[in-house]
Amino acid sequence: MTSFMWLVAVTAAIGGFLYGYDTGIISGALLSISAEYQLSHAMQEVVAAAILLGATIGGLCTGAVSDRFGRRRTIIAIAAVFTLGATAASLAPNPSLLVLARVVLGLAIGASSQSIPAYVAELAPAAQRGRLVVAFSVAIGLGILSASLVGYGLHGVLSWRIMIAVGAVPAAVLFCAMFALPESPRWLVAHDRRDEARRALARVRPEGADLDAEIAAVAEAVSRSAEARTRGWRGLTRSWVRPALIAGCGTAAFTQLVGIEMMIYYTPTLLKGVGFGESGALLTNVGIAAIYLVMTGLGLAIVDRVGRRRLSLLTLPGAALSLAALGGLFALGRTGPDDAPFIIGCLFLFMVFQAGGLQVIGWLTGAEIYPLGVRAAGTSAQAATVWGSNLLLTGTALSLIHALGAGGAMLVYAGLNALAFLFVLSFLPELKGRTLEEVEAALQERRFTPRHFAAEPAARPEAATAT
Repeated sequence: MTSFMWLVAVTAAIGGFLYGYDTGIISGALLSISAEYQLSHAMQEVVAAAILLGATIGGLCTGAVSDRFGRRRTIIAIAAVFTLGATAASLAPNPSLLVLARVVLGLAIGASSQSIPAYVAELAPAAQRGRLVVAFSVAIGLGILSASLVGYGLHGVLSWRIMIAVGAVPAAVLFCAMFALPESPRWLVAHDRRDEARRALARVRPEGADLDAEIAAVAEAVSRSAEARTRGWRGLTRSWVRPALIAGCGTAAFTQLVGIEMMIYYTPTLLKGVGFGESGALLTNVGIAAIYLVMTGLGLAIVDRVGRRRLSLLTLPGAALSLAALGGLFALGRTGPDDAPFIIGCLFLFMVFQAGGLQVIGWLTGAEIYPLGVRAAGTSAQAATVWGSNLLLTGTALSLIHALGAGGAMLVYAGLNALAFLFVLSFLPELKGRTLEEVEAALQERRFTPRHFAAEPAARPEAATAT
C-alpha cells in the first residue's frame, strides 16, 4: 500500500463529496425554496427527485463512455458537468428551470457513482480494496454532513442559491486534480496498452512489487472474457454473469429502498409535519448526517476485516427494528415534546445500523463483483438501479406519508429492511480478500454463491496484492 494510492482514492472521492453535498443540500434548501415559490408537496417531490432522474440517466449511460475513453478522462468530464450543474441550479429563475438544472447536476452524480468506485477498485490492491473504495462512501457522508451544517447554520442567513452554488468549488478542484492521476491499468490492458498499464501500476504499487505478474493476471482475464464473448451490455446477458448482476443490482436497489435517502432528503419536512420546530428539525438533520459520516468511516476501517456480507447481516436487523419502533411512535400519536427524544433516538439508531452496514458495501459491491469485460456495463446497470430506486423512493415518500401516515410509511420501510437482510443472506457471497480475477473465475466456474465462497478460502495475503 502506498501513500500515492491513498491520494488517488481520496482525490477521486471528491466525487463522492459532491454526490453527498448536491443531493443533501436540498434537505435544508427545500424549506426556503418551498416558501419562495409556494410549492405543493407534489412539487416539492419533483424538485427533490429531479436530481435522481438525471442520476439514473447518468449512471446508465456512463459505462459506454468509460469503456471508450477511459476511466480518468470520464471522471474529468464528470467534474465539468458537476460545475455546470451547480452553477445553473443556483441561477435558476423559476422552479421549472431549477428542476432542469438539477437533472443536469444529477447526470454528474449518477456518472460519478458508476465510474469512481470502479476506477479506484481497478487501481487498488485486493487486500485494501474495500477501504479504498469505501472512501467514496465516507466522502458521501462528509458531503451530506456539510450540506446539513450549511442548511442549519446558514438557513435564513444565506440564500438557498448560494448554498447550491458552493458545490461548484470542489467540482473545480476534482477537475484539475484528475489530470495528475493515472489511468486504470486494467482499462489500458484491455485496450492493448500494456507498457502504459505497467507504468500506471508502478505509480500505485510499492517498490519491488511483481508488476509483471499482476499485468499477466489482468491480461489473462481479458483473454478469457474475449474467448467467452463477454463484453459490454450484451455480456451482462451471459448466464455465467447473471449471478453477479442479481447480487450487484439487488444490493444496489436495497441500499435505497430501505429508506435512508428519504431520511436524508425529508427529515426536516417529516419532523415539521409531526410538530417539531424548524430549528429542531434542521438540527436533527445535522445529527443524522454526522452519524452517517461517522458510521461510514467506521465501515471503512473494518470492512476488509469483518467482510461485506457479514457487516450487512449484522446491521440490517437493527435498522429494521429502529424503523418499526419509530413507526409505532408515529402510529400511536406519540409526537409531543416528551416523546421527541424517543423519535430522535429511533432516527439516530436507524442511521447507525444503515450507514454502518448496507450503505458501506453498496458501491463497493458494484466495483468488485463484475468481470472486467462487462465491468463498465455492470457498474452502469448498478448505478442506474441505485438511482432508479432512489427516484422511486424520493418521488413517492411524501405521498406515502400522506396516504399511510408517518407511522405506516415507517413500517413499510422497516419491512424493506427485513427483505434486504434475506436478499443478502441468499445471494451475496463474501468477497473479502478476493482478487478481482478470483471473483471472475468463480463466476465462470459457476461457483458464485455464498456457500461456495464460504467453503473456499481467499488467496493468501501475499497473493492478494495482485488484483
